[in-house]
Amino acid sequence: MAKSGSALRRISSDTAAFEEFYRQHVEQVSRFIARRVGDPHTAADLTAEVFLAVIDSAHTYRPSAGSELGWLYGIARNVVATEHRRTARESRAMGRIAGRRLLDAGDIARLEDRIDAESAGRRVYEALSDVPDGIRALLELIAVDGLTVTEAAAALGIRPVTARVRLHRARKAVRAALPAQSAALAFSKE
Repeated sequence: MAKSGSALRRISSDTAAFEEFYRQHVEQVSRFIARRVGDPHTAADLTAEVFLAVIDSAHTYRPSAGSELGWLYGIARNVVATEHRRTARESRAMGRIAGRRLLDAGDIARLEDRIDAESAGRRVYEALSDVPDGIRALLELIAVDGLTVTEAAAALGIRPVTARVRLHRARKAVRAALPAQSAALAFSKE
């Protein structure tokens, strides 16, 4: 059930509204994160960071700019990009220790299962690492995350016509970067 813009804006001050929003979207956000990271601790931390960012930026949501899910994936994408930049500056050893809360065995098992389940999407994501950022981001949101072109455009803050042009370019890039069967899968969700 989609919320109106004013209902979404209330989540920063209304715990019941936030809880409903969280329950409605946590699985989608968790899958989005699991496709982009391979560590269960990082996946848990980034999922939490996405919802903290949602609380801080709920007042910026404009229904006219796109769907809630597109807006939420835009936030998740920014959180993941920030994490990648952070880890690039730190040593691997410090990155594995810093800022993690302890997870119990059940938490780790669930996150490992989710990461395993999203391994195909992660392989596509990794195969596209040489594709230009704007084109890759659009293709990820459409082919891997299942957004429409319009929703993906909203998540990236671009016009739908720009997204369609980038999608055309992405088709060429995917054909060059992935085996034929993976490329066919990438285009089946347009």
